[in-house]
Amino acid sequence: MTTLTVGTRPPVVEQLTSRLFRLPLSRPWGEDVPALHLLVTELTTDDGRTGTGFSWTPSIGARAVRALVDHDVAPVVVGGPTNPGVVWDRLWWHLHEAGGGGLTTMAIAAVDIALWDLAARSAGQSLVDHLGRRRDHVAVYGSGVNLHYPLDELREQARRWVAAGCAGVKIKVGRPDLAEDVERVAAVREVIGPHRRLMVDANQRWDLPTAMRAVRALSRFDLSWVEEPLVADDLPALSRLHDAGLGVPIAVGENVYTAFQYRQLLASGAADVVQPNAVRVGGITPFLRIAQLARASSVPVAPHLLPDLSGQLALCLPDATMVEDVEDASFAALGALASSSGVTIADGVLRAETGPGHGLAFATDRLQEMD
Repeated sequence: MTTLTVGTRPPVVEQLTSRLFRLPLSRPWGEDVPALHLLVTELTTDDGRTGTGFSWTPSIGARAVRALVDHDVAPVVVGGPTNPGVVWDRLWWHLHEAGGGGLTTMAIAAVDIALWDLAARSAGQSLVDHLGRRRDHVAVYGSGVNLHYPLDELREQARRWVAAGCAGVKIKVGRPDLAEDVERVAAVREVIGPHRRLMVDANQRWDLPTAMRAVRALSRFDLSWVEEPLVADDLPALSRLHDAGLGVPIAVGENVYTAFQYRQLLASGAADVVQPNAVRVGGITPFLRIAQLARASSVPVAPHLLPDLSGQLALCLPDATMVEDVEDASFAALGALASSSGVTIADGVLRAETGPGHGLAFATDRLQEMD
C-alpha cells in the first residue's frame, strides 16, 4: 500500500500596505524636479513573514501609482500566492487594460520587489545570493541631472567623480545651441582625461535631423554611448540614426516599460546598450526576463538609476556592466534608509553584502509623508 504525505499549505499574502513619501533633492534636477517620490509597500503573509517593496518617481504620477496599488493591486494580491513570477503575470493581466506599462508596471513593481525580498528573507539569503551572485563588485559611473548647471559647476562635478574613482561619467546634453553641448562635453572630457568612459544623455530632446548633427559633432570625444537621442519608442527613427554609422553606440531603455517592448527594441537593432529601470519595468521579475532577452541578442545591459537595488541586480547579470550613480540621489544619499543597507559605493565600485533580503529598510518614521 502506498502512503501519501500531505504537504503543508503554502503561505498566502494576508496584508499589503502602502505609504507615500517626498524626498527633497539636495541637488534639484531642475526647477520642476526639486524632490523625488517614494512609495513604500509592506507585504505580510498568513504565517507572519514580511517583505518590503517600493516604487519611485521623480516628478509625476506618484499618487496615481499608490491609488493603483491600494485599489487595484491589493485585492488581487491579498489571499494569493507569494511566488513573484506567478503574481507578476497575474497582476499584469489584471492591470494592462489601464496601460501595458508606465503607471501600471510601476505599481506592480511595488509588490514584485516586496515578494523577492520576502523570498530571499525566507531562504535566509541576501537578494543577490538568492538570485545568484556572479561577481563581488561592479563598476560605477558618475551621473548627474546637470543640463542646467553652469559650465564651471559642471566641471567641478566631473572633478568629484574623478576623485571618487568612477570608471566613467555621464552628462546631459540637449542645449538649444549645439555649440554649447560641444563646449560642455569637451570640458568634461578634458577634466576626466582620455581613459575614463564618457557618456551623454539627451533625454529624448532631439528630432532625427538634430540628432544626426549632434551625434556627428560629439563623436570626436570618444563617447561610450549617446542615451535617448530620440523619443524612446520611435524605433524607425532610432534605427535610421543607428544605421547612419556615426560611430557612437546608442543606449535606450529607461522609458521602455515591458518585455514585449524590449523584444521589439532588440529586434530592431536600434540599441547597442539597453537600460531597464527596475521600477519602471515592473520590478525584479521582468528585469531578469529583459536581461535574458538582451543577452540572447548580444546587447549589454546597463541598469538605469536606483543603485541601491539595481547595483544588486547588476551583480547577478551574466555579463559585467556598469551601474549608474546619480550624484546625491541614491536612497542612502537622500537619507531615506533607517540603517545601512549593505550596498556600498567606494573607489569607483559597488558592493552588496546585505542581510537577508534586499537590505532596504526605509526610515518611514522621519520621512516627509504625503497624503
